[in-house]
Amino acid sequence: MEVSPLRIASTSRDGRNGPTNGPAAPRVERTGIVLRPNNSRVVIRPFELSDDLRVERILARVCALSEDEVEALLGDVMRDFHNRHHKTSPFFLKRYEQVRSRMPIDRPLSDCRKLLIGSYFTQEYALESAALFNPSMVWAPDQSGVPEGSKRFILSLRATGEGHISSITFRSGIIDAEHKIHMNEATSLVTAPEIVPNTLFDKILFLRKLIELRLDGPFAETVLDSLNAQFTIGELEAAVAHVLRQNHHRRHELEPQGQGMMILARANYEITFSPELRVSERIIFPSSPSESNGIEYARFVRFEEDDGSIRYYATYTAYNGKVVLPQMLETDDFLRFKASTLNGPEVRNKGMALFPRKVNGLYAMISRQDGENVFMMYSDMLHFWYTKEQIAKPAYPWEFIQLGNCGSPIETEAGWLVLTHGVGPMRRYAMGAFLLDLDDPSRVIGRLEKPLLEPDANEREGYVPNVVYSCGALVHNGVLIIPYAMSDYASTFATVPVADVLGAMVKP
Repeated sequence: MEVSPLRIASTSRDGRNGPTNGPAAPRVERTGIVLRPNNSRVVIRPFELSDDLRVERILARVCALSEDEVEALLGDVMRDFHNRHHKTSPFFLKRYEQVRSRMPIDRPLSDCRKLLIGSYFTQEYALESAALFNPSMVWAPDQSGVPEGSKRFILSLRATGEGHISSITFRSGIIDAEHKIHMNEATSLVTAPEIVPNTLFDKILFLRKLIELRLDGPFAETVLDSLNAQFTIGELEAAVAHVLRQNHHRRHELEPQGQGMMILARANYEITFSPELRVSERIIFPSSPSESNGIEYARFVRFEEDDGSIRYYATYTAYNGKVVLPQMLETDDFLRFKASTLNGPEVRNKGMALFPRKVNGLYAMISRQDGENVFMMYSDMLHFWYTKEQIAKPAYPWEFIQLGNCGSPIETEAGWLVLTHGVGPMRRYAMGAFLLDLDDPSRVIGRLEKPLLEPDANEREGYVPNVVYSCGALVHNGVLIIPYAMSDYASTFATVPVADVLGAMVKP
């Protein structure tokens, strides 16, 4: 993009509390678009019972019904729920197959009875009934049919529902030549993806992660020795079971190690959506034990590979109710996604954001391992991060508590533009920005003294009051388009000329 050369003002006093007469504040404009949580958007998902005896009793009750009763009950279920979901019947049949081993009888069942049984072990989940926040924008892979001067985008959001379980939902729209945002209406139908079977694991990388998690040892070595250089989760599960059987006298001691290996494997998976689903109908719901309490803070970035090809990555936080685990999503088309663990001693906390290309031949990441300061990381491997360097710390009163990023750095001619968030008195969040040197991003060359965006009277009430927060913005024709959440409840957009942001910066 084209921007004027950066003119950075000098600070007065000590550079921490800002000059008496500093640069003009950027002209931020709120769009008035508000994306609110909608409790009518529900996803169909398994209803799990941990008590096997209860499962067996439910199955026995359904098996005791006459065929006429089964057909009548199934008719009621289908009338109530069939039009609320894609492929309801296949889901019911899948659920039947998953509880089939607990059946009290061994005789052929009618399709109606199988469907009815499946419905008893299925539920709806209102995925965004509580909040719709943490927005992140990227340009869509498909730009066909877009008017001249306009661009199509995909917006990811954190949807939070019952039990405060978070998932990733999507919206789409177009930004026109006048920088106006036109959102596509979200449909009421939402569909979870299919898990891709037979995802392959690399033995060497898997062992490195086991070592990092302190799950290595004779048991893990024996399991891995029986596997090929690449293996599936089914092959791993069979190998773990085989080694446990061979050591049945030590099963109580070794079983937790086997469970740890399987939990790690299940944290690395692939999912796929049907191509006929609209963007707003796709939902990435927690799929592994490490995500059981939510998928949070997804920061998407459109990444240009060395060969010029485009791939989309998103760092996100997997949360199981106790442990925060940074992970990564990868996709080419927003239809098939690969979820992977991030590895290395510096993979910690929630604030990791990938640069949109390699820098000096290395992957680059901005991060916040200590919950307070901003760090720079480099690696020659996308999924392994071993070192960090602090590049920024809280400097102004509105960020004295902590400083963090608001998404991946944006490349401009003046430098890498990084949107930030700062926390001040009364745990009030505000958004700011700093600029990193293009060739050496560990060097901060400009910084806003005053917030770029603060919660106004209409934005300060919500699930977490007094918060504005973003997970990733875009630049369109010299204008910064910022999606942001209002007090962790709903999301909106603001725009500001990039030149205004750069012109308001001072030398750190």
